[in-house]
Amino acid sequence: RTALMFLSRREGLKDAATRLPALGRVAKRFIAGERMEDAVSAVKELNARGLSVSFDHLNETVRTESETREEVREYLRLLARIDQVGARGNVSLKLTQCGLLFDRELALANARTVVAEAARRGSFVRIDMEQSEFTQVTLDIVRALHREFGQAHVGAVLQSSLYRTEADARALCAEGIRIRLCKGAYLEGPEVAYQDKRDVDASFVRTLHVLLGSGLYHGIATHDERMIDAALTYAREHQVAPGAYEFQMLHGIRRDLQERLAQEGHPVRVYVPYGKHWYPYFMRRLAERPANVWFVLKNFLQG
Repeated sequence: RTALMFLSRREGLKDAATRLPALGRVAKRFIAGERMEDAVSAVKELNARGLSVSFDHLNETVRTESETREEVREYLRLLARIDQVGARGNVSLKLTQCGLLFDRELALANARTVVAEAARRGSFVRIDMEQSEFTQVTLDIVRALHREFGQAHVGAVLQSSLYRTEADARALCAEGIRIRLCKGAYLEGPEVAYQDKRDVDASFVRTLHVLLGSGLYHGIATHDERMIDAALTYAREHQVAPGAYEFQMLHGIRRDLQERLAQEGHPVRVYVPYGKHWYPYFMRRLAERPANVWFVLKNFLQG
C-alpha cells in the first residue's frame, strides 16, 4: 500500500500511465470516463438500478488561479447537466481543485460559487476530505459555507483513520452539518492517524454511532460488510429508520452489495468520478484492496 500511495504522487508516472492502453482499460472499472457525458451515461444506468450518485470531476493538481476557474466552470456545467437530464445525484468537490494549495480565500470563494449554484438548483455539494494537513482548513470552510447555505446544500467528509475524527463528528453534528464517514484513502503518519486496521475500524464504528444517533441525514461510506452490519445493528437497536441515512460506495466496487442494500430498502449513493486526471484516484483504489492489484495484473497479461 505504501508503494502504491508513493507512486500515486509521482507526476512523471502519471503521464506514462495515461499512455498505457491496458491501464486505461482497467481504470474504466473505477472511473466513468474522461468526459462529463461518460459520467452522465454511467449515472443513468445506476439510477435505473435504484441507486443515487455523487459526481466528482477528478483534478488534484490545480496550481494556478485560472485552473481553479476552469474547475468552477466545470462544476457549474455539471450541475446544469444534472438538472437537464434529470439525474438523481449531487456533486463532490475537493478544495484543492478550488485553490487550497496556494490561496485559502480563493478556495473559499470558488467553493462558495459552486455551493451557491447548487443551492439555487435545490442540490447539494459534498466537500471532500483530503490529506490530514488540509483537515482543519477544510472543516473551517465547510462551516463557513454551512452558515450561509445550510445543511440541505453543503456537507463534510470525515476519515476514521484520523485520531481526531470522533471529536470532529460530535462537533459537526452539534452544528447540524451532514457528514460522509469513510475510512480514509491517504497514507498518514502515526502522529495523526491509526496505523492498525483494527483501530481504524473501531474508530469507524464509534463515529458511525455518533452519526446515526444525531438525527441528521449522513452517509456511511464503506464496502466493508462488517461496518455495514455494525450500522444496521445500531440502527435496528436504536430505532433509526433505513431512510434516515444512506450507504455510499465507489463506482465499480461491490456492485452486488450496492444492489442488495438498495433492494432491501436502504438508500445507496455511488460515487462516480470522471476526468482526464484519473491517475492519483486510480492508484489509491489499487492501494485499498490487494484484489484490485490482481485485477490490474490480469488485464495486463491479457494484453
